[in-house]
Amino acid sequence: MTQQALQMHGATKRFGGTLALDDVTFELQPGSVHALIGENGAGKSTLIKVLTGVYQLDEGEVRLRGEPVAFANPAEAQRAGISTIYQEVNLIPLRSVAANIFMGREPTRFGLVDKRRMEREAAEHLDRLGIEVDVRRPVGSLGLGAQQMVALARAVSTAADVVIMDEPTSSLEPREVATLFSVIERLHQQGIAIIYVSHRLDELYAVCDTVTVLRDGRRVHTGPLADLPRLELVSMMLGRDVGEVRAHGATTFGERAHEVDESAPLLLEADHLRSRGRIEDVTVQIRPGEIVGLAGLLGSGRSETARTILGALPRDGGEVLLAGKAVPGGNIAASMRAGISMLAEDRKTDGIIPHLSIRDNICLAALPTLSSAGLVNRDKQDAVVRDLMERLRIKASGPDQKVVELSGGNQQKVLLARWLATHPKVLLLDEPTRGIDVGAKAEVQALIEELARDGLGVLLISSELEELVDGPDRVVVLRDGRSVLELDEEEVTAERILGAYAAAGEPTFEEIIEEAAVASDTEEPR
Repeated sequence: MTQQALQMHGATKRFGGTLALDDVTFELQPGSVHALIGENGAGKSTLIKVLTGVYQLDEGEVRLRGEPVAFANPAEAQRAGISTIYQEVNLIPLRSVAANIFMGREPTRFGLVDKRRMEREAAEHLDRLGIEVDVRRPVGSLGLGAQQMVALARAVSTAADVVIMDEPTSSLEPREVATLFSVIERLHQQGIAIIYVSHRLDELYAVCDTVTVLRDGRRVHTGPLADLPRLELVSMMLGRDVGEVRAHGATTFGERAHEVDESAPLLLEADHLRSRGRIEDVTVQIRPGEIVGLAGLLGSGRSETARTILGALPRDGGEVLLAGKAVPGGNIAASMRAGISMLAEDRKTDGIIPHLSIRDNICLAALPTLSSAGLVNRDKQDAVVRDLMERLRIKASGPDQKVVELSGGNQQKVLLARWLATHPKVLLLDEPTRGIDVGAKAEVQALIEELARDGLGVLLISSELEELVDGPDRVVVLRDGRSVLELDEEEVTAERILGAYAAAGEPTFEEIIEEAAVASDTEEPR
């Protein structure tokens, strides 16, 4: 019988009074691509952090290649053969691509770092992944997708026996996803075990052979993924009956809960926006109570459009009007005073302050309205935090818990609460459901519908076709920094959006899978 690559038995982990892992058993076979799924707060992140030495178990044990292990830190786990690619890219922005790939493993010569060898070997690793980038460039100068591929190169360059991939495609465009899938197939053929965490069911069924479902810190299912229908998988994650999931789904989008008054004056007018080197000619208009989707490839200018509207990027052309009044460009404070707020895509870099409390994170942007004579009114602060935590169903031990201790989905809700605390008129949402589970996603989508029903204007940026089709009242498609297509609610279909993407060379998901399969068939084993 083949020895298991990794085992976890009776794993229990507590944080104060919260039981994050409750007697969990997890087994990973060599060469297996094992999906680990569950709602945010189910225990996935805690399990990964135990395996990688970030946390130590209170009870139970971990075995690697049959031997008991208890890593004191991630460096020990990496040296033992466990490599991790995190959802939030864990790189040093000011250091070069090569230095990040070999961080902690730098080749040396005469006791000094052999920079030429490091750069040469880094380029070779990237070349095997089909990535073209100057390894001397600072990582921070790359886009999120390219940074994720650098993190992937670092992980597969360590000759690991176990590779953990936590939402690895969250920042990738389709052709990069194809590259990732071909790498996964190559690792599988080499007998390397992979733990694959994703909330995208298409990906799971495309690349994974086994699945483990966690709910409320306990394992509720392990078995072959191909034998598990999608509805049953979702019902296990949510703890609902299959019939209920079939009837209502795991998303609230599509059940239109708000109406848009087409005769109402425009709330936001962003006309012919230009930000040199980022966007060339983008027009977006939003009425009160309207959700407008912004679609396009990575690099098409979606995030840049929102940041230009907010004033985070310079505006070199065009104008922004809010309720008919001009909003100055390049001035975030003025935009926020006018009533524009934005939830950024990268919650780690541009969002949460991890070691501050939930209360402090929520109130950060609204402090001027919660203060008197320079002093914060604690009663007002507590009332706002209590209301928003209840409204957004933020799972935590209380408002004083540090944000870093929350799941990714609950961190996202804290950020959304921060901007709602400013009472905006227009909310710019950049990938608000990226990297959160189907249950938390449904809650966020329901909240977006509720905000629109209350008259808020919403700009929704999303990479997920289903979200763009089901959620917005209109969709504006961008390509190469320009708005090239606008679809009204009755015109919005996946086919129309994909048609606009196709003009920019966007492959379908089936083409991605086929490309990955061809790449793996033609790849020479290392």
